[in-house]
Amino acid sequence: MAITLVNPSGLPEIDAYRQVSIATGSRLVFVAGQVAWDVKGVTVGEGDLAAQVEQCYLNVGTALAEVGASFDDVAKLTLYVVDWTPAKMPQLMDGIARAAAKLGVTPVPPGTLLGVAALDIPEHLVEIEATAVID
Repeated sequence: MAITLVNPSGLPEIDAYRQVSIATGSRLVFVAGQVAWDVKGVTVGEGDLAAQVEQCYLNVGTALAEVGASFDDVAKLTLYVVDWTPAKMPQLMDGIARAAAKLGVTPVPPGTLLGVAALDIPEHLVEIEATAVID
């Protein structure tokens, strides 16, 4: 495995992600920001943050699988959420949990969540990009 996830002592232990990842692979994989589109480019879960988060994670998983990677290889995630407020955290976590169950993974690499004013089209509430390392 190319990624080791760590919660260093002296930093808070967060259930949703680890604070540090150590990458030992030789190839970097950069997954473009994934939105809540199905394979035909139709938005999934319009107006439903949890459903869109789930679809974004599934799309990241699909992109990773195409190049022989998985969430186990992800060194860093970045999430962009339209009009983010802490009140949206339960919906975000629900979407992640649903995707994790479908993918059979526990996606806890270091992550950055950024609140943004808008994404590519008004229907999209979230976009998720990933950096992975594989041997």
